[in-house]
Amino acid sequence: MRAIWKGAITFGLVNVPVKVYSATEDHDVALHQVHDKDGGRIRYQRRCEICGKIVKYENIDKAYEDGDRTVILTAEDMASLPSEKSREIEVVEFVPSDQVDPIMYDRSYYLEPDSSSAKAYVLLRRTLEATDRTAIVQFALRQKTRLGALRSRDGVLLIQTLLWEDEVRKAEFPALNESVRISAKELELSSSLVDSFADDFTPEKFSDSYQEELKKLIEAKLEQGDAVDTDATFGESAEESGESGEVIDLMEALRRSVEKSRDAKKKSSKTPAKKTSKPA
Repeated sequence: MRAIWKGAITFGLVNVPVKVYSATEDHDVALHQVHDKDGGRIRYQRRCEICGKIVKYENIDKAYEDGDRTVILTAEDMASLPSEKSREIEVVEFVPSDQVDPIMYDRSYYLEPDSSSAKAYVLLRRTLEATDRTAIVQFALRQKTRLGALRSRDGVLLIQTLLWEDEVRKAEFPALNESVRISAKELELSSSLVDSFADDFTPEKFSDSYQEELKKLIEAKLEQGDAVDTDATFGESAEESGESGEVIDLMEALRRSVEKSRDAKKKSSKTPAKKTSKPA
């Protein structure tokens, strides 16, 4: 793993230097889109709706739409905002672990001690384990202020970023406001059904069958030769088209491909066929 950030956990006069690593990863098969007619790559362009031109990233500003009005925020406007560059993971309080609602969890990060001695790190970890407490922390990551839950997991400190309170929607369903009568017999039978499925949770028992079958499908097609040359799925390069650094318009790329194909056929038709000797 590669550290994505370095900082220090701070509470009171205690300072625990740490490195931060992403705790999860995505194993989904990466797919892209192609044209069903010729297998050509589908590209998305940054095209201005007023002038119709393709715009470079350095010429793009941000904007906020407020009904009938749009506020344009330039790079200078964004630079005027207070930047979040602090390297501190500040503990603001220690709370009972069961008070943190799992719905608030967002992303998970492992913390590794980043000093010659891991004593302060281990002391904090063991304290959290002994008290069954979770540290609520605030820190800045990728120029955003984050709220997080710091806890121990398998002997390692783990931060799980938390959603802000107003980011969690309230579940308001009218049908649940109606009085529903559940009999003792119904509850007993339902509990029996739960007991019949009761087990300890072992994540390794489960796998993503869709991704597994997708990989098998791709491997089978490769083995059968049911594939095309990757370079053939691309249109002309930016240098060949004279549009340095810009994505070629899809319709233009297709038009040029058709013209090339026609020229090749014309040249082929003009080439005299080789004479073959007739059998005696």
